[in-house]
Amino acid sequence: MRNSSLKDTIVSKVLPTVQAPAQYLGGERNSVVKDHRLARGSLCLAFPDAYTIGMSHHGLQVLYSIMNDAGWACERVFCPLPDFEAGLRKHDLPLYSLETFTPLREFDVVGFTLQYEISYVNVLTILDLGGIPLHAIDRHGDDPLVIAGGPCAQNPELLAPFIDLFVIGDGEPSLPDLCEAWKELKRDDSTTREEKLAELASRFYWAYVPRFYEPVYDSEGVLTGYDRTRDDVPAEIRACVVDSLDALPLPVKPVVPLIETAHDRIAIEIMRGCPWLCRFCQSTVIKRPIRVREVETIVQAALESYRSTGYDEISLLSLSTSDYPDFERLVTRMSEVFTPLGVKISLPSLRITEMLKKIPALLDEVRRGGLTLAPEVARDDMREQIRKPIDNKDLYEGVAEAFRYGKQKVKLYFMCGLPGERPVDLDGIVEMAETIATIGKRVTGRYAEVTASVSNFVPKPHTPYQWNAMRDASYFRWAHKYLRSKVKLKSVTVKCHDIETSMLEGIMTRGDRRVAAAIEAAWRAGCRLDAWTEHFKPDAWRRVFQELAIDVASYRERERKLDEFLPWDHIQIKYGRPYLAKEQTRSIHQLQALAGAV
Repeated sequence: MRNSSLKDTIVSKVLPTVQAPAQYLGGERNSVVKDHRLARGSLCLAFPDAYTIGMSHHGLQVLYSIMNDAGWACERVFCPLPDFEAGLRKHDLPLYSLETFTPLREFDVVGFTLQYEISYVNVLTILDLGGIPLHAIDRHGDDPLVIAGGPCAQNPELLAPFIDLFVIGDGEPSLPDLCEAWKELKRDDSTTREEKLAELASRFYWAYVPRFYEPVYDSEGVLTGYDRTRDDVPAEIRACVVDSLDALPLPVKPVVPLIETAHDRIAIEIMRGCPWLCRFCQSTVIKRPIRVREVETIVQAALESYRSTGYDEISLLSLSTSDYPDFERLVTRMSEVFTPLGVKISLPSLRITEMLKKIPALLDEVRRGGLTLAPEVARDDMREQIRKPIDNKDLYEGVAEAFRYGKQKVKLYFMCGLPGERPVDLDGIVEMAETIATIGKRVTGRYAEVTASVSNFVPKPHTPYQWNAMRDASYFRWAHKYLRSKVKLKSVTVKCHDIETSMLEGIMTRGDRRVAAAIEAAWRAGCRLDAWTEHFKPDAWRRVFQELAIDVASYRERERKLDEFLPWDHIQIKYGRPYLAKEQTRSIHQLQALAGAV
């Protein structure tokens, strides 16, 4: 069931004026087209970034497969680039789903996946172009239920005015249940939309409906908690957690994009959760407990996906792939099955352990191209502070083995601006990169190409560092300059993440509901696609914060006391706030020791 009239107008009037028009056409291999009248209901999955980014997101493919298999008409929409947005507005045309060209306002449910904070203005673009009222309080009757999930839902307050309901935790079991419940409630004309939302909030412990929670501030404007406007909604929201990952079906017929995307390959999630508890990492906290898929489940799903797509690369996904319990057997089996087919195996998240030096011998494809590792920091005392116990001996032996098997490049991920960081920690980053380059010369006869990619640390909600201050822009400017000044080898490059982007991420990560007004004002001022350098407008954001008298430094660069109420404290994690506070206290003691270290 396609909206032929809308499609014809788009094709004739808008697509000739835009770049990469294929991303707005649908019709990809393995996409699913259904008659909405014959389906259980209609759901549009919205990724608030461009098609080339969203189509690389594994979670979108997972939910797309699950909901279509459940009898729903599940479709997709992405944030249009500015030229396509302008074309839609010029001709007064709505944003639509790729499968059937159905305007977003006609769906039962529109669901956003929130993967990174600086995509928030894109949520407003999609809602507005889709013909859906921007503010949840203005939606009535047949307006879609607008929901959101993903890691950024762990601090839902910045988008609270725009989202009807946040799903906290795993989406595989929660999304089908929520959609079915909403469809059932829609049939009852005797209850208001607000009453329907209250029913969802009371029925599902993982459903957060912001309209029923009013922020409370003290006389100095500091958030002190939330007042519930109804007694039948929970005081705290707990995450939905899948017990068995192996029991969840993998998307063995993923949609194959029509244009090149960020990651053109099959993705298979082999493990959810991480055995380590690094203090800076939000994912390791919110994705616990650890759940794994069996080796043969992974191999067979990968083989079926290969047959249905024709991709020549398979990526094994987890927070720490080499910590998979049966890693050696998995890699061996994947190599046995896929090497004869000419299919590469990608391991994008390798932990630095003794296993690192075994991988090139286990997997032919790992020998080619480059090696990517994430030491995060270079010195042992700082590793103890951030709780990432790795051994430089394992790192250097692993890269040496990779060089012996033909690797020529190494990419290293580090952070700067961590609590207690000293100049000697920055020295260590360059020293490690140059040591690896020198190992390359010893093994191969020439210096290896090494890139040290340095991100700017942003303290995240639900981590032991959530109380810490973020460093200001002047510090990051100094640190970046300092790092580059220390490089002596031509084969070593230091690349630093954009400071302005990190500063925006800082307030988007740590803000409360009052910052939502700035998101809307920035969007109305033309801010779009902030993750894209060519579209990012930091000056516009600064003007908005100034005009709205939002104290950016207070949100971003102020250290919180352990007993201060945080904007996300009503969202519960597995170990809870006491665990985070205990780890923060330990961190403080270690920082005191670190301050005296040379």
